[in-house]
Amino acid sequence: MANPAASTPSSYEILGTRIQKIINGPTAQRSRTALLIRLEHESPDDWETLLEEIAENDNVTIAHRDDGAVQIFWTVPKED
Repeated sequence: MANPAASTPSSYEILGTRIQKIINGPTAQRSRTALLIRLEHESPDDWETLLEEIAENDNVTIAHRDDGAVQIFWTVPKED
């Protein structure tokens, strides 16, 4: 029998999925920028972990805004 807890996504996984949808959306992909806002029910620790992981990527810039939101920008390197 399957373990129900094993199939329940963590709060971090839920946050990651939400942010991934924003970043992969057509508008964000065209403009190569996305505005990310932590929702009230989301863990501040999960949020910080996610931003740290995003910042580790090459060609990504993160700008923290005064209103608490985060704007990310990225470039797509040219292939040789």
